[in-house]
Amino acid sequence: MKIAVVGAGIAGLGLALSLKRKGVSCEVYEAVPEVRELGVGITLLPHAMRELAALGVQDQLEAVGIENLESVFFNRYGQFIYSEPRGRHAGYALPELGIHRGKLHRILYDEALLRLGAGHVHTGHRCVGVDQDEVGATVHFADTVSGALRPPVHADVVIACDGVHSAIRRQYYPGEKMAFAGINTWRGVTRHKPILTGKSYMRVGSIATGKMVIYPIVDNIDGDGLQLVNWMAEIQREADTMNDWNQPGKAADFASIFADWRFPWLDVPALIANAEQILEYPMVDKDPVPQWTFGRVTFIGDAAHPMYPRGSNGSAQGLIDARTLAEQLVLAADPRDALKAYEDLRLEPASKVVMTNRTVPPDFINIKVDELSGGKPFDNIDDLISQHELRAISENYKKVAGFSLDSLKPV
Repeated sequence: MKIAVVGAGIAGLGLALSLKRKGVSCEVYEAVPEVRELGVGITLLPHAMRELAALGVQDQLEAVGIENLESVFFNRYGQFIYSEPRGRHAGYALPELGIHRGKLHRILYDEALLRLGAGHVHTGHRCVGVDQDEVGATVHFADTVSGALRPPVHADVVIACDGVHSAIRRQYYPGEKMAFAGINTWRGVTRHKPILTGKSYMRVGSIATGKMVIYPIVDNIDGDGLQLVNWMAEIQREADTMNDWNQPGKAADFASIFADWRFPWLDVPALIANAEQILEYPMVDKDPVPQWTFGRVTFIGDAAHPMYPRGSNGSAQGLIDARTLAEQLVLAADPRDALKAYEDLRLEPASKVVMTNRTVPPDFINIKVDELSGGKPFDNIDDLISQHELRAISENYKKVAGFSLDSLKPV
């Protein structure tokens, strides 16, 4: 079977490694001419770690990430709302890790080069379309730098792993647009002394009035105990236009929202001011579609179900897609049946996560408390809502996303 994997992001590399694990070869085509360690932080939840452990990279990831001890919620006045243990500390067999996205990508990319062979991973290939007939599919590429057309690639199946701006998905859904609800984000990394436990994942405030997600991704970065701390600022403003992925972020565009966020445990203005890098992104997703598979072509990862970056779930869902599709390709006599079986297993649960990330994400805890307090400081959180009710919000999200403690099965 000839399999063309279009895109060497987390989902595409996960698919290539999952196929190799089952003795199936593939060809991977990536648009960028050179893979570099880009981006900021990412959190690997236990269901993401389950998939990555099955691919044999858990030790490498733990060596360069930070294992989360707890998830902690605060309002915008720095008042404690709720906390819970995470990963192994919550009884899971696997850790929850904060890690630099570039390091995760590099580990997967290097493993793909090693296991598949460098000749099976092709960079500088920008997909411009795909066509198919009864006997196969043909992918068309342009050289990313020169724009010149490359020789077409013939395969039995084509897997679109080319992300939120997928050229292949656009071919099947040409009129589709990003769903933007006025939420913009800025992401940064700052060298900082450990905050709280030094292994805490913090959500502070809510999107209506300003929210920060903060967690460490590299420990003792300078030999003097400082960590590299990842943070994401969010705000929803109806009149806002979408941030631009393609330009660096500017603190002046959002720092005023957090100007008085100085708490006994953290000075947020200083965290922003001392950032080594700031990137801007819009908070966007796409409405779930009724079909991912079209004959010999299917979508996985962000090409299939772009979702709000809430709950640290995009990478996990892409890795689950990858393993599920690899399993079906091994089982089916006709690869088209495999692609349809994969869609039947994954479309509905992934679409549910997309919609839950819009409406009841983990930071709904903060939104609910803001609503109950009228956006003002409170005397005692238990006078507003019980810890049991807050825990139920958290547990419901884990169930929808597929990583509740009682449902997370090994693979």
